[in-house]
Amino acid sequence: MSFVTRATSCFASSSSSSSLMRRMMVNHHKQGSFGPPSARRWVHVEKRLEELGITLPTPSSPRANYNSVCHASGNMMYISGHLPFRPDGTLITGRIGENGLDKEHGYEAARNAALNIISTLKQELGDLDRVEKIVKVFGIVQSTGDFKEQHLVMDGCSDVIMEVFGKEAGYHARSAIGTNTLPIDISVEVEAVVQIKSD
Repeated sequence: MSFVTRATSCFASSSSSSSLMRRMMVNHHKQGSFGPPSARRWVHVEKRLEELGITLPTPSSPRANYNSVCHASGNMMYISGHLPFRPDGTLITGRIGENGLDKEHGYEAARNAALNIISTLKQELGDLDRVEKIVKVFGIVQSTGDFKEQHLVMDGCSDVIMEVFGKEAGYHARSAIGTNTLPIDISVEVEAVVQIKSD
C-alpha cells in the first residue's frame, strides 16, 4: 500500500486525523498549489519594507490630464513619470549642478521618486508581491549643461528598487537623461514598466 493510500485510509477512519488533513490542506493551499488566486497572499515585500524602515508616501495624483498607471496586455503596467515627493509631502526641486545642488541631492530625489512609484504600485495592486519584475526604469534629471553624472543620480532610484524587491524582481533595464528644466522645478522625474504576476 502506498503512503498516499495509507494516509487517505487513516484520515477516513479518524476524526482527529481528519482535522490533521484539513490543516495539511490549508498549509498546501497557502503555498499556492491549489485554490483560487484571490485566496493566496504573501507579504514578503511589505515585510522587507518594514525591515528597511521604509514608510511609503501617500500615492500622489496626476498633475495634468493623464493616468498614473496604464494597464496593458501581457500583464504589463506602464507607470507615468513620478515626482520626488518626500514623506512629508514636500517636493525635491532645483537644477543639479547649480546653487550648491550636487549628485547627492539628485540621488535623494531619484530615491523618493522611486518610493512614490512603489506607493502607486501598492495602491494599484493591493499586494506588492504581485510584482513579477521591474522591467524598465527611465529617469530624467534636471541638470546644468556641464553636469555629467545623471547615471549616478539615477542610482538613487535603482538602489531602493533593488533593496525593496530583491535582485530577481528588482534588477531592471534603465535609461537616464539630463534636461535643463522639468515641470514645477522638480529635480528628477522617473517612470517605469512593470510586469505583474499572472493570477
